[in-house]
Amino acid sequence: MRCRYCHNPELIKKKDENPVVENDEAIAFVEKRKDLLDGIAISGGEPTLSKNLIPFLRSLRTTGISIKLDTNGLKPHVIEIALKENLVDYIALDIKTSPEKYGDLTGRDDAFPYVIQTLRTIQAAGIDYEIRTTCIPTYVEFEDIKKIAREIVFVKRYYLQQFVPEKTLDESFSHLVPFSRRVLESYRNFLLGYAEVCAIRGL
Repeated sequence: MRCRYCHNPELIKKKDENPVVENDEAIAFVEKRKDLLDGIAISGGEPTLSKNLIPFLRSLRTTGISIKLDTNGLKPHVIEIALKENLVDYIALDIKTSPEKYGDLTGRDDAFPYVIQTLRTIQAAGIDYEIRTTCIPTYVEFEDIKKIAREIVFVKRYYLQQFVPEKTLDESFSHLVPFSRRVLESYRNFLLGYAEVCAIRGL
């Protein structure tokens, strides 16, 4: 995906300049500090695009530290492997917008079914998880929230994240005015019917 509001645009624009760390070096770093850490979050970009993800998770598992994986849900088969091998303890799944708007926002018209497949895979595994949506004006209006709710049916935790208009991949997004607290609270109140827990981050 090329999410237009991405806050790590350098991962896309300057991908050839990003430093590379070998697995052994990363594991050694964690081993030295694991008594100071609550856990490790594997984020991105999108971790499941890397052929190194599963081998790295296997190595990281040997440290005994808790592992959280952030994903956009585009590669459900990779998530399935990680779950079958018990390589993660918690998954955060992004649902960007309603099905109809995915193409414009992310560049992937076909993404939404994969995201829902990933959600069902996570739920079937019984692992602890959350889903989250960054609330971007135009792309996450109340009608979009209702369409997302119909698709997810019911989830464990749903977090709404306030949009921060800075350092976005599409620079035009820096001019968007974030939703007010009142709007986000109205979204949360609606979603309480579709989640055990629904909360707002970033206010």
